[in-house]
Amino acid sequence: MQNTITIDLLIIGAGPAGLSLACFLGSYGLKGMVVSNARSTADTPRAHLLNAAATDCLRDIGLDTECFSHGTHEDEISQVRWAYSMIGEEYSRVTAWGYDPQRTGDYRAASPSLPVDIPQTLLEPILLRYASQNNFDCRFAVEFIGYEEEASGHVVTTLRDLLLGQNFTVRSKYLFGADGARSQVVKQAGLPLVASPAKGLAINVLVDVDMSHLVENKRGSLHWLMQPDVEHPSFDWLCICRLIKAHDQWMFIFLPAPGSSLEPEPQPDEYLKRIKEYIGDTNIPAKIRSISKWNINEIYAETYANVAQNVVCLGDAVHRHPPHNGLGSNTCIQDAFNLAWKIAYVIKGLASPSLLTTYSAERQPIGRQIVQRANQALPEQIAVCRALGMLEPSLQARKQAFRELEGTTDESKRRRELLTMGIRDCQHEFNGLGIEMNQSYESSAVYLDGEASPSVPPSDPVLYYHCSSRPGSRLPHAWLNKRIPGTPISTIDLAGNGHFSLFTGAGGEAWRQAATTVSERLTSSLGDRMNRLNDAYVGQCATTISSAATSMLPLEIRAVSRVPSLVIRVWSIGWKLDWEDVYMDWIKKREIEDDGCLLVRPDRTIAWRCIKLQDVQEKEVEVLERVMRRILGLT
Repeated sequence: MQNTITIDLLIIGAGPAGLSLACFLGSYGLKGMVVSNARSTADTPRAHLLNAAATDCLRDIGLDTECFSHGTHEDEISQVRWAYSMIGEEYSRVTAWGYDPQRTGDYRAASPSLPVDIPQTLLEPILLRYASQNNFDCRFAVEFIGYEEEASGHVVTTLRDLLLGQNFTVRSKYLFGADGARSQVVKQAGLPLVASPAKGLAINVLVDVDMSHLVENKRGSLHWLMQPDVEHPSFDWLCICRLIKAHDQWMFIFLPAPGSSLEPEPQPDEYLKRIKEYIGDTNIPAKIRSISKWNINEIYAETYANVAQNVVCLGDAVHRHPPHNGLGSNTCIQDAFNLAWKIAYVIKGLASPSLLTTYSAERQPIGRQIVQRANQALPEQIAVCRALGMLEPSLQARKQAFRELEGTTDESKRRRELLTMGIRDCQHEFNGLGIEMNQSYESSAVYLDGEASPSVPPSDPVLYYHCSSRPGSRLPHAWLNKRIPGTPISTIDLAGNGHFSLFTGAGGEAWRQAATTVSERLTSSLGDRMNRLNDAYVGQCATTISSAATSMLPLEIRAVSRVPSLVIRVWSIGWKLDWEDVYMDWIKKREIEDDGCLLVRPDRTIAWRCIKLQDVQEKEVEVLERVMRRILGLT
């Protein structure tokens, strides 16, 4: 007879998606289990760049500073290069990830967080430690076998302990599939996938090689290495060298020639020979740590949950794409952040189960968008390859095209112009702030009644962030302070923490009273249901953000309980109010009058706004209650 464990939440997969979901759920006081068929956290670097949108999510639980302290920063990652070899001729470079002086202001205005390069080998242990210290048991070497749904709505999952060779079952309220690109949960749930033909294969070779004496003026996060005048082996059309640990560990990513076969299988010494040639020093000591392959996919799920909404998937399980733009783990973390507060509110009786349908409604369009964008980046790189002669059919033709770059003929000029345009178009990949931050939602958890059509987006929504307070948008970031200046705080830090927030200004005191009254009304109407469900969680919640990262935040922020509730936290911003708009940025970004308001969800998404108080045709209490009930599915 199989042993059965009964818990509320079971997560399959312990990568960035599964572990970040466990962190967010655990921070709200929810209990559960994460299992993975792997033997440990990631043993190869895999995803590495955390963008501001994802870091803002981790900021909500105080993990942003820890990630930043373990990661690599501006001096080492701000450049992307195209070169013949690591120590040889350089074709071009761009300043990336918002460090370009022409873009720095855009990035700083969009978020209080900075991008950081932190490989999965370092990120996952940070997430694992937080999750395991906040109500989640995490077990490795456990394989997902399958699940069955009970009439009660519970899910009974069969798992296999690979260490003991024994099966056991877990009965849970919800099952989450965060089991990656080969997701068995997605497969059993029958979630329909939209798949374009695979665009080829890539080979990751992780190498220990000390290049500290070689890269002083050649530092960067990515180095696109192309040697048009060399006869390449079939596994190596071009190579991308990625910094892992400065400066003695690197990933060499080989892209085989289009249509080439990897038969017979290349041997490690063949890879090592090409790696040394790409470094530019055939005598340098180097050791291969691992070799792995991955497909260049373009796949996304049409929906992220089953009909009953008790089997929900996220991360690479539902969006699979190449790593261009660094959107992979970032999107996984944002999936989890969107989902976690909704699960918490439903389990604690604060919202209707119908709220869960908004997860797929909001995140699936984002997943589709990032899959398409990541696959658009490769053709942009192809333009650079073409200019350098890499697409020519023979070695002789490649050499000729490569030499043309030096000439003074019309063809030489055309080829140099092609290279210039190709590098310029790569800005979409390496400074794509828009694709990272322009993620807006439309669902029943966003109140759009009375809203006009969306304002015109920027001319290039991949490159540029469109700051807006329209419901469904992320809360705009602005630095605030007290009348007597102390530590600055972002509007981002005033929101989140498991609660709804309401932002207003001078003349908006009516909203503060309305928020108190609505909170009391909703709490009273849900009454016994909330008390009954909350009994199981008393004393289990991380009542404050447990991180040194928060030590500089004001006590009124640090001491807030993260237990989800129907209390709406109200902040007034303006002259001699709760917070001062010291840089006058908030007044430009809020898009409401002083006495208007913004209602912000626990995931820092704007749920509703009132432009000015006189726009309200009924009492503030009634309109705010109607909005809250709609969002929580309590109508």
